[in-house]
Amino acid sequence: MNELYAEAGVKRKETAGSYALRFLLIIVAVIAFFLTFQNSILLFVSAILIVAIIYIFPRLSVEYEYVFCDGQLDFDKIMGNAKRKTALKIDFDQVEIMAPEGSHALDGYTHVKTVVKDFSSRSKESKPYVIVLREGDTATKILFEPNEKMINCIKLKSPRKVAQY
Repeated sequence: MNELYAEAGVKRKETAGSYALRFLLIIVAVIAFFLTFQNSILLFVSAILIVAIIYIFPRLSVEYEYVFCDGQLDFDKIMGNAKRKTALKIDFDQVEIMAPEGSHALDGYTHVKTVVKDFSSRSKESKPYVIVLREGDTATKILFEPNEKMINCIKLKSPRKVAQY
């Protein structure tokens, strides 16, 4: 069998909002714990807050895994290093172009209504690629960070759809 297979993964950069949510949950739980000495109902509320913290904290760390297998690219979202969910599956027969972000090959898609799906790490040093899918009047732009092996596999499968400049 001569299947093309490559996989890559990135960890999503933590945002200020996720840090603020963690800080806020901890502060509210501590305040509720100290107020439980005055009211027994608040004991129940603080127990619910602690369960919510245990449930929410791991899900704030997000990773994305990309798997390219013989013309199909799967995007999986991994939350808390445990829960995996398939976020998107695309077939490269539907793809119009794949190019690095900011490439002149993407200039023809600047005036089209677009929906952006971001599966990148959002870090400043990252070099994301953009995949453009056209569906009627709207286009879907998918941001992701493939490794060199994945780019080469995609280029072998669909050479005219990949721009590396």
